[in-house]
Amino acid sequence: MISFIVPAHNEEHLLGRTLVAIHDAAAGIGQPYEVIVVDDASVDLTSVVAAQHAARIERVEYRQISRTRNAGARIASGDPLIFVDADTVISSRVLRGTLEALQRGAVAGGAMITVDGWIPLYGRVLLKITCVVMRAADLIAGCYFFCTRTAFDAAGGFDESVYAAEELVLSRRLVRIGRIAILDAPVVTSGRKLRLHSGWELVRLLGALARRGSAAVRTRDDLALWYGKRRNDGDRDG
Repeated sequence: MISFIVPAHNEEHLLGRTLVAIHDAAAGIGQPYEVIVVDDASVDLTSVVAAQHAARIERVEYRQISRTRNAGARIASGDPLIFVDADTVISSRVLRGTLEALQRGAVAGGAMITVDGWIPLYGRVLLKITCVVMRAADLIAGCYFFCTRTAFDAAGGFDESVYAAEELVLSRRLVRIGRIAILDAPVVTSGRKLRLHSGWELVRLLGALARRGSAAVRTRDDLALWYGKRRNDGDRDG
């Protein structure tokens, strides 16, 4: 069985399309699967949308993405584990590539990233750089992260001492266990952070990381990009 794990906080506007895409991608594979939405302290209709799209719902009150991802893994019945962010759309091509990579011996992996809608120039440049670095350094983007159950457990899951970059920490642990596969087939994730936050805000975040190192991701204090009040992106996002 394939286990899709979708962490979500106040994602009523985008979660539906994510779950439809998961069901559509899995429909042609011919393998049993489950979809688990881990609703982390949502105050909107996230759980209602999840129920409408035949997902199993796990409610938590963490407001910490690493713990939320791990909560889904703990109750998942399947192998492999596929983590899909609530604002990310996958395709049958991505899913087939995932299963083929695992069959060829990869222990984990991810996909290239594209974003929906318009994004500013700095965002387009950042996205290109990110994709190049990911492939060169065997780093897996959190919006689509797949892993065998054995490798996930051996690596200790997502690091619950951090509030961001948990996928990068786990990537570095997994690369010591086996081969990482970064698929050519892309997933489409929301560009809302790039639309709604300026390049200057990103510079300030990078400055905090440079000054404080890993300590900057061990608290929410400098991580408003992820944990601050979500800005309105029109009808596309909540």
